Amino acid sequence: MSTLIIGCGYLGVRVARRLREDGHRVFGTTRSRARAEALAAEGIEPILADVLDRDSLSGLPSVDRAFYCVGYDRGSGVPIGHVYVDGLRHALGRLANRARRLVYASSTGVYGDHGGGWIDEEAAPDPGTESGRACLQAEAALREFSQEYTYPASILRFSGLYGPGRVMRRDAILAGEPIPSDPEAYLNLVHVDDAASAAVAALRVAKPGPLYLVSDDRPVTRAEFYAELATLLGGPEPRFTTPPGRGPVRGDSNKRVSNRRMKRELGLTLAYPDVSTGLPAALAAERRERDGPSGA
Repeated sequence: MSTLIIGCGYLGVRVARRLREDGHRVFGTTRSRARAEALAAEGIEPILADVLDRDSLSGLPSVDRAFYCVGYDRGSGVPIGHVYVDGLRHALGRLANRARRLVYASSTGVYGDHGGGWIDEEAAPDPGTESGRACLQAEAALREFSQEYTYPASILRFSGLYGPGRVMRRDAILAGEPIPSDPEAYLNLVHVDDAASAAVAALRVAKPGPLYLVSDDRPVTRAEFYAELATLLGGPEPRFTTPPGRGPVRGDSNKRVSNRRMKRELGLTLAYPDVSTGLPAALAAERRERDGPSGA
């Protein structure tokens, strides 16, 4: 079994590692030569490619399946819609004859604000941010392509990823800076290892459904999340503020994401059902990486 991972970064490399552990052949794209060397050292076959450069995609291999998880580099200066929509279209033009099916990583940001209510796969998207709109436009491009060419594709809408090296606002909490959010609004999160498990499960299933929401078992309020983080870091009690007149920004929406379909149809049991287990694990992994195997 062979898999191509387009965007072998924070999430993609963890998916690649799990597939490699099962003895599968895995290719991974990256824009960086240094990153390519690191992937090769793990047994992942690197491909230097950029989804914004059509010609660079000519070397994509023929595989059984592909996982598309290209993230957005906010320092690139390229509009997010160009990366998410045009980049995906470029890749689809190459994948149609090279991968038998595709699993696409999107975001629950497509739903916008729901006043703290529960949402599932049947909820109507209504993004309130530029990133959410870009994700929804990319999904539409994928569905259009899938219907036109009868190309099997599934969409995974991920809640906010966290894990080692990606714990949001940790420096702000340690510094005692106020968090510009409503403390009673809900956060929907998933540990990156569980996100990788969901992606691998969708790749393994012979005929996955068209859409899954990937989130942990228990949405938490921002107050609970940052209080837990402050306790684990030994920082001061978190403070919150809402600047007047501010428009919607990434992460502002208030909703609760249901993962029932994901667990039922993909047979997934989460290693970190909520932040009470996931945050300590993420910080412990960071310490191990920083201190080395000796713990020194």
